Amino acid sequence: MSNAAFSYVHGSVENVVAAYGPLAEIRMKPYFMRAEVDYPPRDIVLLATKEEKALELWARNDNGDFRFIRSYPVRKASGGPGPKLREGDKQVPEGIYRITHLNPDSRFHLSMRLNYPNSYDLMRAAKEGRTDPGGDIYIHGKAESVGCLAIGDIAIEELFVLVSHIGVGNTSVIIAPRDPRREPLDGFAANLPRWAVELYADISREFAKYPRNEEI
Repeated sequence: MSNAAFSYVHGSVENVVAAYGPLAEIRMKPYFMRAEVDYPPRDIVLLATKEEKALELWARNDNGDFRFIRSYPVRKASGGPGPKLREGDKQVPEGIYRITHLNPDSRFHLSMRLNYPNSYDLMRAAKEGRTDPGGDIYIHGKAESVGCLAIGDIAIEELFVLVSHIGVGNTSVIIAPRDPRREPLDGFAANLPRWAVELYADISREFAKYPRNEEI
């Protein structure tokens, strides 16, 4: 049955896992075996970079180091470099986030919701008098997006099933304007609020925990 036939009517996370889990695991396990990480792992980190249009998957076992598993292309992400500031600006947020829940009935096939705005976003919005920083930010399927990360149906099936196994509390998502392991983020902050320097320093420190493989 085609992916389109499941749109809106999966009904539950359990139904999604039953429908897509077996093939998703077959596709994913070789990557985990190569990295010498169990499937499913203990927890995962997703590193998203706007300029490279990439979403890296890192994972670790109990008491192990995070290891690179694979990279997915981001099919669509609206806006440009810079953090999301308000509802309707069509920006993808930048910062350190978590997944709050899995949506089995997304109009973009499947989706995973981020905790934007997080406490940092809300604090900055309050200080600047921004009363509506926006929300409803997802990683989802298909190849269209307004403020979210669209990664295609196959990729979202794999990540949705994986996160369902390990739990949303064991998943982090870090979003940057470009990969700070390749080039510093300093230049992006020039035309942004002054606090962007601090934000980009935090993002860069997080990315540094995941040494980039030249083959990525």
